Amino acid sequence: MHNSNQQLPMEKVFRDPIHNYIYVQDQVILDLINTKEFQRLRRIHQLGTTSFVFHGAEHTRFSHSLGCYEVARQIVSSFERNYPSKEANDGLWDNSERLVTLCAALLHDIGHGAYSHTFEHIFNTNHEEITTQIITDPSTEVNQVLSKISPDFPSQVASVISHDYPNPQVVQLISSQLDADRMDYLLRDSYYTGTNYGTFDLTRILRVMRPYKGGIGFQVSGVHAVEDFIVSRFQMYLQVYFHSVSRSMEVILARLLQRANTLYQSERSGNGQRSFQPHYLLPFFDNNFTLNDYLKLDDGVLNTYFLQWEDDDDPILSDLAKRFLNRIPLKSIQFSNNHEKELNELRQIVADSGFDTDYYTAVNSSYDLPYDAYDPTSSKPRTQIELIQNDGSLIELSSVSDLVRSISGKVSTDERFYFPKEMLADSNETLFSTQTEQFKNHIQNNQLI
Repeated sequence: MHNSNQQLPMEKVFRDPIHNYIYVQDQVILDLINTKEFQRLRRIHQLGTTSFVFHGAEHTRFSHSLGCYEVARQIVSSFERNYPSKEANDGLWDNSERLVTLCAALLHDIGHGAYSHTFEHIFNTNHEEITTQIITDPSTEVNQVLSKISPDFPSQVASVISHDYPNPQVVQLISSQLDADRMDYLLRDSYYTGTNYGTFDLTRILRVMRPYKGGIGFQVSGVHAVEDFIVSRFQMYLQVYFHSVSRSMEVILARLLQRANTLYQSERSGNGQRSFQPHYLLPFFDNNFTLNDYLKLDDGVLNTYFLQWEDDDDPILSDLAKRFLNRIPLKSIQFSNNHEKELNELRQIVADSGFDTDYYTAVNSSYDLPYDAYDPTSSKPRTQIELIQNDGSLIELSSVSDLVRSISGKVSTDERFYFPKEMLADSNETLFSTQTEQFKNHIQNNQLI
């Protein structure tokens, strides 16, 4: 189908702590890795503020993207060896889909931006839309490389990532309950955070994966390896992804960007000129940015602005920048829905202590389901994990596994109220001792913890 792809005269390898070697056999894959848009991912951390808690989590979107490609490559080569299609529509693997699958796996995260999730939230950017744009916009190096395969190849790759590609096997390989993306990030995040919750038996899972007409399934003999994956994911969410201090640093980051935006909006309406202009952020403050503006940002650019903001005349901007750069997280307490009145009273005490509650308090909730919002009865069920029985019939994982059934469909929610840790200071350390006493008593009396 895509005959313009050349094989490299000799395969190239990238050393990797997770997969040992990442193998590149196709010229187009090597060319994509060498584009400026893909190299930018070296400058964006995979886990945002998580390194404030797990200091080893310095790995990047670049290494995860290579890892996702490698898992997809292993799956495709296993399918090619063990389940090659013999005739049209037999539900087996059609190897003409190989290249589009590998390119989509490599590029699935290319639209992520600096501190991506927090940044998206403040400036309403969407990394999935930007991924499509990078792949389909003729001005990008990525698009130019893909277009050499065929003129419609970029849009095919983009449609795999946006789930519109006609072959469900290809889509599910990159994005489903148990896909190349998740398999790489669980192992990689687990390794770099120094936790072992995310480890599972990748070799065994790849061995029991197989294509069928409606997508990708797993031989029933591999049920324990699949269960282990689901439990690993569950653990990683609770222990790493939803860690309260990492979320606290995200709150500070969000408030810092919000404050900068507010100051620049008020300056535009004529309240004086600021001495320092963060040029690369201005298009986002103006809500009028181009793809090129977006690609200029990375974690380092934002950190440089934060360093400059430490010396800003605005006390809130300066203080938030210091808290972020010097890792001074907000404190938090858990609460449940019926505590709205108590939270308002706590906010009032924080305000009486001289803090602007718009910037120094937050309510931050995290929802996830261990089986990724998996609920066959929900109005929009995601793809199920199908086990393939010996007679070829399919059975859904949670109907076979007591373990998965016990954790699927359960919302792991942890709602927190964030506030400055000065509110808990001992009275001899603080200028507002009456407020801190009030605050502590309020927390204890209302059993908010």
